[in-house]
Amino acid sequence: MSACLLGQAVRYDGKDKYTALIAQELNKYCHLIAVCPEVEIGLGVPREKIQLTQIGSTIKALKMPEQTVDVSTELKSFAIQFVKKHALSALVLQDKSPSCGIDNTKLYSQSGEQIGLGSGVFATTIIDLFPQIKVVQASQLQNSEDIERFVQTLTK
Repeated sequence: MSACLLGQAVRYDGKDKYTALIAQELNKYCHLIAVCPEVEIGLGVPREKIQLTQIGSTIKALKMPEQTVDVSTELKSFAIQFVKKHALSALVLQDKSPSCGIDNTKLYSQSGEQIGLGSGVFATTIIDLFPQIKVVQASQLQNSEDIERFVQTLTK
């Protein structure tokens, strides 16, 4: 689970995105493992943002504002290591994150214009390489019923 959703101040701005409903309800059913891919690959807190940038047909996670440091390989490698280290059945990730977002993270051109939405590098790597792991966004778990349905999909 994204560490920021569990109340850890790991976001680029030094804040969290604590979501009591998700943290408390899921904790009733699951063993929660906090993860912040950006911190795990050595980016500090607070830190400069990273953003998804399309270069040709490839989407990269580039450090801002200079866009000269690509952390995509590190995020991909960490995703693989993380899955291999933990027996995961599911992940709940933070929306709109260049590492964790799924289809809702701003995607930019090399010139800096927003050209659409994409998925974060950590999330994409897990979804592509480990399809048996159910990956959802925090926004998909808005109430107790959503969480119960989610948990039920894990026990089938």
